[in-house]
Amino acid sequence: MNRGSCILLFLSVWSARPSFAAERIFHTSAAGIAADGATPVTAPLQKLLDVASAAGPATVYLDPGQYLTGSLFIRSHTRLVIASGATIVGTTDATAYPAVQTRAAGVEMKWPAALLNVEGATNVSIEGTGTIDGNGKTWWDAFWKQVPAYESRGLRWAVDYDVQRPELIRIYNSTSVHVGRGLLLRRSAFWTVHICYSKHVTVSQVTIRNNDPVDGKGPSTDGIDIDSSSHVLVDNVDIANNDDAICLKAGMNADGLRVNRPTEDVVIQDSIVRQGISGIAIGSDTAGGFRNIRVSGITILSGVRFGIYLKSTHTRGGWTQTVSFSDVHMHGVQTAIKIDLNYFPAFSTPHIPKGIEKDLPPTLHDVPEYWKRLAAPVSPEKGTPHFRDITFSKVDGEGIQTAFDLNAAQDAPMEEFVLEHVHLDALHAGSIRHTAGLRMKDVQIRATDNLREEDMQRTIGAAHMVKR
Repeated sequence: MNRGSCILLFLSVWSARPSFAAERIFHTSAAGIAADGATPVTAPLQKLLDVASAAGPATVYLDPGQYLTGSLFIRSHTRLVIASGATIVGTTDATAYPAVQTRAAGVEMKWPAALLNVEGATNVSIEGTGTIDGNGKTWWDAFWKQVPAYESRGLRWAVDYDVQRPELIRIYNSTSVHVGRGLLLRRSAFWTVHICYSKHVTVSQVTIRNNDPVDGKGPSTDGIDIDSSSHVLVDNVDIANNDDAICLKAGMNADGLRVNRPTEDVVIQDSIVRQGISGIAIGSDTAGGFRNIRVSGITILSGVRFGIYLKSTHTRGGWTQTVSFSDVHMHGVQTAIKIDLNYFPAFSTPHIPKGIEKDLPPTLHDVPEYWKRLAAPVSPEKGTPHFRDITFSKVDGEGIQTAFDLNAAQDAPMEEFVLEHVHLDALHAGSIRHTAGLRMKDVQIRATDNLREEDMQRTIGAAHMVKR
């Protein structure tokens, strides 16, 4: 993607931000809504949001205090402002999060509504300098408690879908939505911001903190997931969590291939990742494919395992193409750039064991329909993922364990990869396997060993190795 097209993409996303000229303002204090953190206020808050939408464009202003609530639905032409000193706290009452039809972790199914939901709406903003707190520990503990029982039955992949946890913010099938302007998002029970089947969405000036010194680290607490959506801008975010910080997704296995909706025209820029499995990830849900993705101005710190992480497996399919990473700076990560097309087989390759109906976990009475869709067979021609036209430019890092771990499949090599102005100081240089067109320019690796290369076709240039 050239500079001109990147600028046009940025402007097209930014110009579609919500507009609230001459709007009415509704204050929670004037509406008599309790802000003591103990009184459930789901019903009166929802009523106020609905009144504002009907009068829209309008603003609902959360005055300082704590608002204990379950799922809230923000309708069209509504701005929710969470003031400094105001906190939305998610209740731990599971019945306060009604089941809705959505996509959860790559599969269309019923799932609990998020704490804040924008569904089928347009012209919505969630902003302010206050806090949205998912109060996630109860949900985290429920998940970890079930993992051993599922693993013993060969069902590690299923526990993520059976132990259902509400997201913090879910933007679904919506247009012209903004999240940010100083918000703190913390302790999400599941994914923090999920943008699905939506377009013209911006997430800007947001801090995400899902690791808590008292409550611990939550499972699957992704920071921002952009899922089969287009014209999305992520700008000036600061993330510490326990999974992928910013992740692009496009559906999983047979169900994702059926939907076949790409994630495209995305700009991610000027952000910092402090903790997580990865800083920037594509996958592992790759079925609909990705194109026209620009990532720039990212700093990734030592609490992150993989700086840039492209991942999929033989049942996910999809094309990832026209993607650029530039001005990425890493400090102390485990692996700088990782590509894995055999990602986490116990999770990524669902298989329903014979006779499992007699030995289901206590929470289930029959094999769920979504199990069958997850485990539906996918032919090799549809399931093989492909990566093409990926550029890494001006990437540097120090204190790294492994510089490269680029492993494509022999029958689906990485095509037209570019590494230019990449300078990494690492313990190990790592490996590159299975490429069909790799160009290296000004690639300098300082390590204790040499870069391992295997099945390299049409390679131009080479890495300059400096022994430590």
